[in-house]
Amino acid sequence: MGYRLSKIYTRTGDAGLTGLGDGSRIGKDGPRIAALGDVDELNAGVGLLLCEELPDEVRVLLTGIQHDLFDLGGELSVPGASFLQPTQPGRLETAIDRFNGELEPLKEFILPGGMRAAALAHQARTVCRRAERAVVALAQREAVSTPARQYLNRLSDLLFVLARWLNRQAGRDDALWQKGRGA
Repeated sequence: MGYRLSKIYTRTGDAGLTGLGDGSRIGKDGPRIAALGDVDELNAGVGLLLCEELPDEVRVLLTGIQHDLFDLGGELSVPGASFLQPTQPGRLETAIDRFNGELEPLKEFILPGGMRAAALAHQARTVCRRAERAVVALAQREAVSTPARQYLNRLSDLLFVLARWLNRQAGRDDALWQKGRGA
């Protein structure tokens, strides 16, 4: 790490620009900063989920994911950098297979919710999808590593499976969507 923040406010962003990890300055409204912000929000959502009572294996998994997301944020803050390894999306696939293996196959759409931890996993999943869209939009303009795009895609799937698994562990059924019920 190049330097530590000793002063939190710098006033350098007051004009709408922010600094990247390579020292360059760009507009706070640009696609790179949007992607970086969405990944940061996702990491905060995973942190909120970690405030819940969770099985140790889920806690360890989510803590590792937070570190991965920080790496991804670092990658996004340094144009051209690639911090995520090609093996990291595969680790998520292994976790998806492990937790999904205990679930009944889905035959219907489900509603987000159930126990609080599951609802928070669903909320993190939706933020993950937004982060993925932002990274894809950035990748249409600038180079973004393949593992970065794959990681967010797999992570949203994992969060969906974890939400279902957490509900099942708590003895809760999936809430199935019923077409026209809200009408």
